[in-house]
Amino acid sequence: MTRTNSDLGRLLLRITLGVCMLLHGIAKLQGGVDGIAQGLTAIGLPGFIAYGVYIGEIVGPVLLIVGWFSRIGAALIAINMIFAIAIAHSADLFKLGEQGGWALELQGMYLMTAIALALLGPGRFSINER
Repeated sequence: MTRTNSDLGRLLLRITLGVCMLLHGIAKLQGGVDGIAQGLTAIGLPGFIAYGVYIGEIVGPVLLIVGWFSRIGAALIAINMIFAIAIAHSADLFKLGEQGGWALELQGMYLMTAIALALLGPGRFSINER
């Protein structure tokens, strides 16, 4: 099996998205998910769903980084980002930031990168090598 630049590109995307999301997950481990639970109850959902953030910000990123069931890891991150945008950032959905870019460009980049990786797969630089 020949490894290509496409495989290297997927590796870079996996590691970048995985590390960035994992840092958010570590912050949630240290600070808790009470704010997320409050946001969920404010929109009529049960607060215990907030613990799902650990799946989307710890389990998903680890799967991506090591390249083991990366499509599932990427899908978990995408679902996590949909919830994050809906709960914490919906007021900024159609706003521009101070520098003129979309106010949610970081969240949008995380979401779209996760979707792309779920569609593309991890590449050959992964445990699954697919």
